[in-house]
Amino acid sequence: MKQTKISEAVVKRLPIYLQVLNELYYREIQTVSSQELGIKLDLNPAQIRKDLAYFGDFGRKGIGYDVTYLIEKIRQILKLDQKINVALVGAGNLGHALCNYNKYSNDNMKITAVFDVHPSKIGTQINHLTVLPIEALAETVKELNIRLGIITVPAFEAQNVANQIVEAGIEGILNFAPAILRVPDEIRIHHVDFTRELLSLAYYLEREREADNESNLD
Repeated sequence: MKQTKISEAVVKRLPIYLQVLNELYYREIQTVSSQELGIKLDLNPAQIRKDLAYFGDFGRKGIGYDVTYLIEKIRQILKLDQKINVALVGAGNLGHALCNYNKYSNDNMKITAVFDVHPSKIGTQINHLTVLPIEALAETVKELNIRLGIITVPAFEAQNVANQIVEAGIEGILNFAPAILRVPDEIRIHHVDFTRELLSLAYYLEREREADNESNLD
């Protein structure tokens, strides 16, 4: 892999490429060009070629990309060829949904432990995982070599949970709580805020309606 600083935007596009490539693989399509990928993803083919070129020369001129080979390489780039254990904190409805997805995922990244603070949830089962008390987090992280954590707790509990996750030695956090969390610089954190995304969608819906009204007046 080339020793070049890769932008976050490039890294976030790699899973999208992988998703499309997996679809092609299951349809038994053996090769694909950057133009074909661009059409499927509504991206400039030059951008796709540039993104992939950061990590190596995977295509062949006049032929394109070998689908199976490129899947393997992107999985290696994203570390999906390694087993990565994940802890989930918050056994509510969203936590259940993520564990249900985990059940059908074929990737090596798996939710291997679930935690909660509420006594009524501790000891219950979610897809063969027993909900553990938050006090067992540090010990379980060490025992199962858990590297990533998912937070699905209410906003007012999120920072405290993030602190415990960091103290337990987890390296990265995916936060679904509607709160901006403070963690040490060496901890990678990504935020998924459903409310913010819905609000922004509402804005664009209104823009589309205004544009339609203006066109009708013309």
